[in-house]
Amino acid sequence: MKLWSPDAALLEENNLTRYMNWLRATRGLEFADYAALWRWSSTEIADFWESVWDYFQVRSHSPYNKVLTGNQMPEYQWFEGATLNYAEHVFRMKSDAHPAICWQREGGALHEISWAQLEQDTAAFAAFLRAAGVQAGDRVAGFLPNGPQAIIAALASLSLGAVWSCCSPDFGASSVADRFQQIEPKVFISVDGYTYGGKSFDKRAVVADICGLLPSLEKIVFIPYLDPENRLSGVGNVVLWDDTLRTPNTGLQFTALPFEHPIWVLYSSGTTGSPKAITHSHGGNLLEHLKYLHFHNDLRVGERFFWFSTTGWMMWNFTLGALLSGATIVLYDGSPGYPDMNALWALAESAPIHHFGTSAPYLIACMKSGITPGKSFNMKHLRSIGSTGSPLPPEAFAYVYEHIHPEVWLSSMAGGTDVCTAWVGGNPLLPVWQGEIQCRCLGCAMESWDEDGQAMPAGAVGEMVVTQPMPSMPVFFWNDPDGSKYRGSYFEHYPGRVWRHGDWIQITERETVVILGRSDATLNRQGVRIGTAEIYREVDKIADIRDCLIINLERADGSDWMPMFVALNPGFELNDDLKKRVAQSLRSACSPRHVPDELILVPDIPYTISGKKMETPVKKLLQGRPADKSYNPDSMRNPEAMQFFKELALNL
Repeated sequence: MKLWSPDAALLEENNLTRYMNWLRATRGLEFADYAALWRWSSTEIADFWESVWDYFQVRSHSPYNKVLTGNQMPEYQWFEGATLNYAEHVFRMKSDAHPAICWQREGGALHEISWAQLEQDTAAFAAFLRAAGVQAGDRVAGFLPNGPQAIIAALASLSLGAVWSCCSPDFGASSVADRFQQIEPKVFISVDGYTYGGKSFDKRAVVADICGLLPSLEKIVFIPYLDPENRLSGVGNVVLWDDTLRTPNTGLQFTALPFEHPIWVLYSSGTTGSPKAITHSHGGNLLEHLKYLHFHNDLRVGERFFWFSTTGWMMWNFTLGALLSGATIVLYDGSPGYPDMNALWALAESAPIHHFGTSAPYLIACMKSGITPGKSFNMKHLRSIGSTGSPLPPEAFAYVYEHIHPEVWLSSMAGGTDVCTAWVGGNPLLPVWQGEIQCRCLGCAMESWDEDGQAMPAGAVGEMVVTQPMPSMPVFFWNDPDGSKYRGSYFEHYPGRVWRHGDWIQITERETVVILGRSDATLNRQGVRIGTAEIYREVDKIADIRDCLIINLERADGSDWMPMFVALNPGFELNDDLKKRVAQSLRSACSPRHVPDELILVPDIPYTISGKKMETPVKKLLQGRPADKSYNPDSMRNPEAMQFFKELALNL
């Protein structure tokens, strides 16, 4: 079902149309529609990315020799010879006409920070880092909530060419150390704690433990976030945040860096082993963020861009990238469900937000809670709602249009930490079809392949692959000198160095995209491969069930057992009627093979901190693997949820 189409005004006035007009005027390139533009961008990749460079007038301190060199992924090199700085392009967009940042803490007032203040504070913190001996290539790490301090510290680090990395303060000491020990930061910036769900969590003891586990540290910057009187004891070389912002300086300066100079290190979830330290580049992320936020999000100067995120998720880095568009970024620190599920929608009204980004589980939770934000709040400013993190079921699409905003542009997208952007996502030129992502993004040569490496026909489900390089692919993994971890993560499943992402996808006849879940969590049911997302999509329609998780255990005798674990909403019980409704729904909407062998009641469904269901760790536990080899509790949002599965494993 078609839920939305761009009106005539949007079709005429959007960033993607402007770009296509520019291609016609400057390159003599005429494209009948987006599909034709995408095909050009994903085959003539050097011409496409050079056009992005020229269109946005990228400021390079030295010219590039060639757009692209190399013979196979991941050994390609982009824009060799060019020197630039991501942060410099952020501050090209500074303005007195609107603020740079709006931010709110849970239960607090909405604050604004001007571009002038952001530049002043960034210059001061950069001067502090320089005085502390930080040079290009050194690492600066944060243990920070989603507030302006993290933005300032990141931009200051980037301006010097230092490499930024951050974890949110709900991480445990060992989880933080697992990440930061790999990169050996010179400076560490931390708060005293955080607030979530109406409760304060003092993390000073954890911070002291982290500092003890990071011998590379030379300076610790301390932010008394919970209480201005708090101090950090038992740790040396501590400087207060406010004191760093008084560092004398002569203004913000930018170090010219090679295109592939590291910009930040992001981490894989680390649920079953050490997190991979995924390293991105200044040039690659600059071009990619300019491309996606302008062309696919249609973000404009002065608009307010929000994505609910923690500083440990790549969507935080993506949100920082919205400053490249001259937009105002809106930050929120706290629980999206406190004091109730309307908290973020109240922010959407008061900020006011033009582009509201969140996760699919949040929209599903709003739907199941029965709230009607469209009736409760003034949404007249809202242009788009973005969703990512996991597949958004069709019912949640319908919920957005029925109960949030009947004319909003719903932009479901999917990408990841691996590229710090979306492979597939929004498009202001195309309609929104229920349950479908609008398009493959420009410059992303994505296909659906079978196990033999053959492209699947339209409508068939296969492995998501990307057959051409993109500038925002990682430059390397930290502490992977021969590149074996990097190649093994993406390029060894298929011959010929094709990027395999690990998702099941369906590319429809109208070239929209449906993601059916992680292929490494695939349910191999009697020889038929089933994506978990299609099962979750149907179960999400059942009001009794708050959340669920499904796995399939293959047995030595060739049989299998496919249980579904369900957490129920208050007032409901797991009875024969509910079991029958689940079975009927899956049998009629999918097939008999989709029906679980058993429904098992659990207190909660385990999630990673970044909001992904932990299907594979649960499966490993139930296959008899030791808990410490199956998952890392410090990488989890709710580690107590695994206790049920640990006990179940003992009885299987």
